[in-house]
Amino acid sequence: MAAKDDLDTFHVLTALLLTPAQFPSVLGDDYPEACAALDVEPWTDGYGLLFGQDGSGARWTVVSDDAALIGCAIAAWDCGMPYELSAPERTVVQTVAGWPLAITIATPALPAPHDPPGEQPIRLTAPDPKGWGPAQRRMAADDVAKQWLKWRDQVTVHASFDGTGAKPAAHIQRVLDEALGYTSDPPPAGRVRSAPAPDGARIVRADGPGWSLAAHTEDIALLLLDEKPHELLPLGRGPELPVLLRALDQMARSSA
Repeated sequence: MAAKDDLDTFHVLTALLLTPAQFPSVLGDDYPEACAALDVEPWTDGYGLLFGQDGSGARWTVVSDDAALIGCAIAAWDCGMPYELSAPERTVVQTVAGWPLAITIATPALPAPHDPPGEQPIRLTAPDPKGWGPAQRRMAADDVAKQWLKWRDQVTVHASFDGTGAKPAAHIQRVLDEALGYTSDPPPAGRVRSAPAPDGARIVRADGPGWSLAAHTEDIALLLLDEKPHELLPLGRGPELPVLLRALDQMARSSA
């Protein structure tokens, strides 16, 4: 935990929600795993994450149990409205050194953002964008989900994935089998998430051991694997994918 003096001069730069339905997947495959990375309990109502600097310019992540307050601020910012955000001290449940994401803004008149000195129980660092591993893979899948049309236009569905009879490659089949398993044996909260898309469709996001999936319920799925760095693998609809995506969407929405 940061000293109280650090919080007294804490300047918020930006914020994110940490809830079962919406959390920075850089922290983990699911909501409990993301909470464990911050050493907080996976409370059903979730948290708000505030990223900012103390008076010396050091980076801190403050966890507030008032997710509604943080959500209001984020909604105002998304609409281009100013919102002065600070977490009341009574709502702060954890303060962690560093940031889990690269943040390009900084507080004017303070030193450049840097790691707090001394030993810290937890120290967050943003993943190396040039590297490849679970965190980078999940972040890439998040970007695909948020910018579906941009990424969809860059891929061509290979015949072996389009449901015409050819069996998918072994690493693709493994993802499908594990994702299908989620529909009968629900995984931890947040492992599968769903968000609205135009014309009543949905964007489905799912993660598993070594894989991430982003899919459009009226289109295809795009997969990323740990063993295929920076590669986007398309999976055509065929007869089975629509059924799988509908089941994952329904499961995600019922548990949200």
